[in-house]
Amino acid sequence: MSEKRVEIEGSGKHCHVTRETLDILYGKGFELEVKKMLSQPGQYATPHKVTVVGPRRSTDLSILGPCRVSDQVELSLTDATALGITAPIRESGDISGSPGCKLIGPCGEVDISEGVIIAKRHIHTTPDEAAKLGISDKQVVKVKVEGDRALILDEVIVRVSPKFATYMHVDYDEFNAAAICSENKYGEVIS
Repeated sequence: MSEKRVEIEGSGKHCHVTRETLDILYGKGFELEVKKMLSQPGQYATPHKVTVVGPRRSTDLSILGPCRVSDQVELSLTDATALGITAPIRESGDISGSPGCKLIGPCGEVDISEGVIIAKRHIHTTPDEAAKLGISDKQVVKVKVEGDRALILDEVIVRVSPKFATYMHVDYDEFNAAAICSENKYGEVIS
């Protein structure tokens, strides 16, 4: 594979919450525990769950830490359809005008008015790695995945920051469609 390769990670359905929402769901002053550090510096999975209620059904999602400035529920298209939520495909953080849902925790519940999205496939990278890959912030690229179910992922947004580590993130619908596994976990940036 060429020098323009990037490791691809599958991102499962999850939830980001504000301090205020966490206080309601888990009790005033509750602190998120680290279950596992994630590839992006400072980000972590927690053992804590929240129930997301949609018009059709509900599902339990892991809460990722640390707390954020806005509540956000990230689903795959399959997850959103099962819940009965018509979620837009957006960059993380772009929740304006997106649908809301009910979040239920062990101590309370919150109705969020917006924040349910399907995360747009993206590459996190540092400025140095972006230069090596020949890509720039907000550029939209294609990434070719080899293997038994080879495919080209189009409309991949590039996000460049010195605070990032270089990984491509796709949801599990996309991850499974390309049969990505430890033997073929890299993609090649082709445009």
